[in-house]
Amino acid sequence: MLLLQEAAEAAGHAAGSGEFHPMMPWLIVALPLLGFVLNGALSIVAARRALPKLPPVGDPSYDHHDDAPAAAHAAAPAHAYAAVGAGDVGEPSEQEGHDAGTDPHPVDAAHAHDAHGAAAVHDAHAAHDAHGGGAAHDAHDTHDDHAPAGPKPFTHLLPSFIAPGVMLAAFAVAIVNFLRMRAAMPHTPWVKSYWDWMSVGDLHLGAALQLDQLSILMALIVTGVGTLIHVFSVGYMKEDPGYPRYMAYLNLFCFFMLTLVLGASYPVMFVGWEGVGLCSYLLIGFWFKEKANADAGKKAFIVNRIGDFGFLVAMFLLFWNTGALDFVGVNQALEGSLLPFAGPVITWIALFFFLGACGKSAQIPLYTWLPDAMAGPTPVSALIHAATMVTAGVYLVARSNVIFGLAPAASLVVAIVGALTALFAASIGLKQWDIKKVLAYSTVSQLGFMFAAVGMGAYASGVFHLMTHAFFKACLFLGSGAVIHAMHAALHSTHNPADAQDMRNMGGLRKYLPVTFAAMAVSTLAIAGVPPFAGFFSKDEIIGAAWHGAQGGSPLSEFVFAGIRGSGWMLAIGVVLSIAAFMTAFYMGRMMLYTFFGANRTGDEERRHLHEGDWTLTLPLIVLGLLAVVGGLVNVEENVPLVKSFNFFHQGEALHAWLDPVVEPGTRLAAEHAGHVPAVDPGLWPILLAVAIGLGGLALAWGLLSRKPLGDAATEPAYGGGVEKALYNKWYVDEAYDAAVVKPVQGLSRGFARFDMGVVDWLVDLFGRLSQMFGIAFGRLQTGQLNTYAFVLVVGVLIVLGSFVAL
Repeated sequence: MLLLQEAAEAAGHAAGSGEFHPMMPWLIVALPLLGFVLNGALSIVAARRALPKLPPVGDPSYDHHDDAPAAAHAAAPAHAYAAVGAGDVGEPSEQEGHDAGTDPHPVDAAHAHDAHGAAAVHDAHAAHDAHGGGAAHDAHDTHDDHAPAGPKPFTHLLPSFIAPGVMLAAFAVAIVNFLRMRAAMPHTPWVKSYWDWMSVGDLHLGAALQLDQLSILMALIVTGVGTLIHVFSVGYMKEDPGYPRYMAYLNLFCFFMLTLVLGASYPVMFVGWEGVGLCSYLLIGFWFKEKANADAGKKAFIVNRIGDFGFLVAMFLLFWNTGALDFVGVNQALEGSLLPFAGPVITWIALFFFLGACGKSAQIPLYTWLPDAMAGPTPVSALIHAATMVTAGVYLVARSNVIFGLAPAASLVVAIVGALTALFAASIGLKQWDIKKVLAYSTVSQLGFMFAAVGMGAYASGVFHLMTHAFFKACLFLGSGAVIHAMHAALHSTHNPADAQDMRNMGGLRKYLPVTFAAMAVSTLAIAGVPPFAGFFSKDEIIGAAWHGAQGGSPLSEFVFAGIRGSGWMLAIGVVLSIAAFMTAFYMGRMMLYTFFGANRTGDEERRHLHEGDWTLTLPLIVLGLLAVVGGLVNVEENVPLVKSFNFFHQGEALHAWLDPVVEPGTRLAAEHAGHVPAVDPGLWPILLAVAIGLGGLALAWGLLSRKPLGDAATEPAYGGGVEKALYNKWYVDEAYDAAVVKPVQGLSRGFARFDMGVVDWLVDLFGRLSQMFGIAFGRLQTGQLNTYAFVLVVGVLIVLGSFVAL
């Protein structure tokens, strides 16, 4: 009630008063941290309660033979043993899962088995059969095989209220502060330091938060979409034995992401930057008993460390040259012409920041970790790919717009790498069969669009696409989770070892999952760029910025990079992005066609068990689907033909106007140094081209694939020859990295290990043996005879006297 009252008061403030008084913004960050603490405590309690109790040593039932502890473990409750195995006390579970609607089927562990395929599942079944259906279970086994359904302990009930509750409360606080900021429309950021963090020499940093138009927008995205993902997780993961631990990690992830976007300085941002990297490792490898899952978590962690090196170097260079690391201080120093435009120092600072962004936001060459992140639970994929971690790099460039505005060469590098990433990842998505892998490469591609935008100086357009992408990509990932959820329950019902994520095993699911189908359909239209869905407006702005710059309408148009004018680079970027957009529409149409249309390939018996999930699974899809429909209307370009016809509420370019106080300094500095930038009217053709690309890609997918009969995964080959094989194998980039980097480093490590054991250890042992030999030799002089000691004394005195005489 207090929050509602605050919101009403904020809405009633006079617009443009210029006085912004936030309401406890620290709560936005603190509430998810509170959720982590509470759920973490519940996870510890659950682990302790689940430990099997052995009889005391003096108990007659205690046997000192080796099989006694095993017998005691076997006597422990099955669900307790499962909880211990889930990793709450250090070991992963063999039966991770989530609830299949109203049926208590823990079914999600096998979602990460795509690297192993059906053979791995079959082997798991064989192992289960070999044990006679005992306590060891493969991924498809359920609790009803070994433990009767009963009331859940409080450690599994409370996280369902705590985790979404703290996120919803944080979202409410963010809304109140957004409304207050909207009423005031301040032109300077609000900054508050809560305590002194570090003071070393000239460096004085506080633990400070900054609220401005960009940070509050990011906070709304993280908390709003994050809340929906938490709600979805309740239905998806509540049967997992590690459920409290999962919810604790999810809350911690959001805490660090909010620290990243609300921090007032680069070091505070870096704390959140590293924190989301840590949480990605914990969540991607949540089911860490499977080696593939653990490897995926380690891969994400290590690849991100490469990017983090660039972030650190950029901070060192920035402080060395400006004496500041807080955003306000850095902008003031750079706007005061402390560093020359297009100079080497500012260019290197921007490039090192971009290296950090490449790692976090999966751009070439550091993109390989993101598709492997599918090893985690599907809600984690939605959180990483839509609302949190991968958007951090785009936010970093947009936040550092003054730096990139002064570094045109670095800005063009950002745009070129973004465009190439968009095209490269889109091409891989054309031939993936795992539904989550299709969406993973789609994320990498869409991030490329965002980087192309901020690289061309269209910072507001990049952030706009970040926002719309959060809506439709979260919907698509959660929708894929609902599909996998239903598929897995159906396959489990007959102990079918088929892959629940392989689209060749789906087909015709719109009949069984109507809500999921509708939500994913509108989100597909959004990502394809079909009007009037959200992606049309944001993607059109990005490609339009490229055509605009190609005609000389950008501050970068006249800048010469690598012997080519910026207008030439932007023309190439526009062509590449248009091709990538066409590919996006095609592979998304292919995904929808193979998943929801045609004949069902799940199996005659299995399809009878296909059904929609409960409300916790469908409500987030409905909300995100609606946002995918109307989310783009927050920014309608009034001077662009066709687009302006959607200005129903006279909102115009509301988002651009909202972000202008934050991004204006960077665009202004770039324009000042570029000189006169002519006004360019691209005309109607870019919009018609954008619409044709979206509709054409979908139509081509339908025309080529709808008439082709498709078998299931057991009969339909994964790829043909030539290019198809290369696309399916992701252009062999992982294999190239393995040959060029991993294997040489492993060989070098083995060489150093042999040197350490063969040379260093030998030298250490040699000195030890020499000391021992000298000890033995001198020990022989200790005879215990007085005359021997007297003789040695006399010899010593004579040597000393002889030395003096000689001198």
